[in-house]
Amino acid sequence: MLQVKQAIIVEGKYDKIKLSSLVKAVIIQTNGFGIYKNQELLELIRYYARTTGILILTDSDRAGFQIRNYIKGAVPEGDVRHLYIPDVFGKEKRKVKPSAEGKLGVEGIEADVLRKAFQKAGILTEEKPVSEPITKTDLYLTGFSGTQNSAEKRREFQKKLGLPSMLSASSLLEVLNSMMTREEFLNMAKKEAASCS
Repeated sequence: MLQVKQAIIVEGKYDKIKLSSLVKAVIIQTNGFGIYKNQELLELIRYYARTTGILILTDSDRAGFQIRNYIKGAVPEGDVRHLYIPDVFGKEKRKVKPSAEGKLGVEGIEADVLRKAFQKAGILTEEKPVSEPITKTDLYLTGFSGTQNSAEKRREFQKKLGLPSMLSASSLLEVLNSMMTREEFLNMAKKEAASCS
């Protein structure tokens, strides 16, 4: 079982049950959009952000991103990190039909994929030495932002990294900086460009 010091924020009770079997940590559920009306729960999340830090792990659909962005905006200080699951299409076993977007939520994602999400966020790895960060300029120069077809290139790159397709350039930047060094990113981007030409 993985030991995580940060509190993990998930959407629902089935997400919490799934994670509880993999991770030893405080797991807080938002009850979906219930977080919007629950100031007490929001205060608890702010408390954990200031003390141990929080990890936001919501589904890769629109609702999940909406909840993620709400929490990000409602927690002005502390350590807030994002864990992302890839777009996996299918239906959870307990459900009669797939979600509106047809994507699996946290509860339906395989354990190994969830472990990798923690690793990609730099949670279960040793602290990396401080290196030069990947910048918005790097995204621009590698064609992943602000250029013709950049959104399409970015989505393809995110897919290869096992990240959800809905990430903005800014969110991608945040994730990349937790996953790899600038040098690793530039080498990867160079290979990506070579394979496309």
